[in-house]
Amino acid sequence: MNNKPLSGKTALVAGATRGAGRGIARELGALGAHVYVTGRTTRADQSDMRRSETIEETAEMVQAAGGTASAVRVDHSEPRQVERLAERIAAEAGGLDILVNDIWGGDGLTRWDQKLWEHSLEDGLLIQRRSVHTHLITSRYMLPLMLNRPGGVVMEITDGTDYRFRGNVYYSLAKVSGIHLAAAMAEELRPHGIAAVALTPGFLRSEAMLDHFGVSETNWREAAKQEPHFISSETPAYVGQAAARLAADPELMAFTGRALSSWELSDRYGFVDADGTRPHWGRYAAENGLG
Repeated sequence: MNNKPLSGKTALVAGATRGAGRGIARELGALGAHVYVTGRTTRADQSDMRRSETIEETAEMVQAAGGTASAVRVDHSEPRQVERLAERIAAEAGGLDILVNDIWGGDGLTRWDQKLWEHSLEDGLLIQRRSVHTHLITSRYMLPLMLNRPGGVVMEITDGTDYRFRGNVYYSLAKVSGIHLAAAMAEELRPHGIAAVALTPGFLRSEAMLDHFGVSETNWREAAKQEPHFISSETPAYVGQAAARLAADPELMAFTGRALSSWELSDRYGFVDADGTRPHWGRYAAENGLG
């Protein structure tokens, strides 16, 4: 079996500073892709997220997993910065095979206890700019690099696989937009032999979520005393493996236009999470009446 099925492939993980993006970047590199890792937080310049994770750290994780990476600071809400990134990738790699849109930045802006008419309009619109506009801007400049390289894939990282309400109008709109964006891009990319999918993790055990509960990856189960459903959470490595295995699947085009999940792809490819478990948020949610 080829343990580097993505060798010779070039990937961009837009929004790879932490969370799902970091996990996906690492696993794409582990399967052989050269990964461009972008975000706003570097060791020299912190974003308004005020988090400690950096794109350089993510690149080092890719390299530790046996891959290669380039860390590039990019604000994906600024078209000229994204255009310059596209020019760099074209010059250095000759094109792009895998595009992962995982730019978010809306956690600190979402007010779960407020209705649309109560919520800050400025913050709500900023959620759309950070998580929808950035994906459109990035796709606009990166897709031309993919058109002559059939077999590639665009992944929209989202929350959930359907169009149901997610508890806050602005948040819900952002996450549902990713699902439809993937479906719409799939139609335009199909003639070029390029797939587009939406991909969701389950309850993500991200760095921010661990901090929120005051636990670490070694004692994360303690957080279930505060939030029982956290017991079925998954690390970013799980959705990372889902993305990487999908990108390497010779039957990739069969999935184009669909909204997929980490647990569904674990069932297909047989991978396990970093701790050796196989979380299945879909089954857990159904069994516990979570919809």
